[in-house]
Parts: sequence; C-alpha cells; structure tokens
Amino acid sequence: MISSHINTMESTIKNYEGVDSWKTIILLYNAALKEIGTKLEILNDEFQHVHRYNPIEHIKSRIKTPESIVRKLKRRGYDSTIENMVKYVNDIAGIRVICSFTSDIYRIADMLASQSDIRVLSIKDYIKNPKESGYKSYHMIISVPIFLSDGAVDTKVEIQIRTVAMDFWASLEHKINYKFSDNVPEHIKRDLRSCAEMVSDLDAKMMDLNDQVSTIID
Repeated sequence: MISSHINTMESTIKNYEGVDSWKTIILLYNAALKEIGTKLEILNDEFQHVHRYNPIEHIKSRIKTPESIVRKLKRRGYDSTIENMVKYVNDIAGIRVICSFTSDIYRIADMLASQSDIRVLSIKDYIKNPKESGYKSYHMIISVPIFLSDGAVDTKVEIQIRTVAMDFWASLEHKINYKFSDNVPEHIKRDLRSCAEMVSDLDAKMMDLNDQVSTIID
C-alpha cells in the first residue's frame, strides 16, 4: 500500500535546504494556481453541460512580486524572510474569478469549498459587508495539496470572486489609489462611493432581468 503525507510549506522550506528555496516556493505557488484554475474550468464546463450556462466570464491569476511581498511584510512588522513570506502573506498566489451575476459568486464559492481536497482557511464577504470605500468582492483563502516527488504540500491561494461591474470599479479604484499614493482627495472618494452604489444597483437589476428571462424560457 502506498502512503502519502502532507507537509506545510514551512516544513517544505527545510526539506529543500541547499536548493534555491525562493524558486521552490514559487514553483509550489504556480502549481497551486494551475490546480485551482483547472478546478474552476472544470466546474464551468460542467455547468455549461448540465445547465447550458457559464457562471464564469473569465479567470485571472498572478504571483505577487518580491517587492510587493517585502512591502507587505514590512507594513506588518516582519523581517523579509522566506519563512515569514509563507507564514504571513496569504495572497502570494492569487486568482480572480469574474462572474456575470452576484448569485454566481456564492455558487462558485460553495462548489469550491465542497471539494474534498480544498481546505477553506478564511472568508471575507465584502459583498454583504462592503469596505468603507465601496469596494465589493468575495475573498477566500484556501489551501490545496500540491503533489511533489516526495509527498504533498499544502499551498495557500487567495481567490477573489466578483461580478464584471465590481471588477471594473475595483480596477478603477486601484488605479486612483496608485496615482495618488493612497492619499486620494475626498471629492474623488465621494464619487467612487457613488459609483459603487450604481454598480450595486446595476448588478441587482441585471440579475433580476436574467431571472425573468430564465423563468420565461424554462
């Protein structure tokens, strides 16, 4: 009988002493992105097959840059080490899932959470509880086992799920914050919050319209 074991990423660093641990850790994060990306594509394909409908518009993925990781560790008062990076930075590997409707967000989150090899570490629902800026999105930190030659390693991925309209708003907010170095004038903040309310209204109206059409067709 073949036995397998699950390592944490912290222990994996020790297992690869003498090897470029940065490259090893990034290999794991990239593998985790591929794993979750494949799971999402399969769920989308199955939904199309069963319901003739795709809940996912598109998927974006990225690995956080070393500079961004170092800045985040410094803000939190930690030294810039590989161990601290793995332990305290949960969004090194990130996937953004863009949906048509708000109901799809919770459907996708539930389908992912129900998979036996995925462990949900934390959830932040900024849709039911938006940030003060008006930001809305559904965030999950999950871990997924990545199988290497000497065993499996639990690897963290941040998943952000939002509608097309939410993503457009969040992209604009990010650009504005970057341009003003996070010191955004108050009148622009007010306009952003106003736009966030419009986005919420648009999402609600579009979902209601889709429900009406589905009822007629069904």
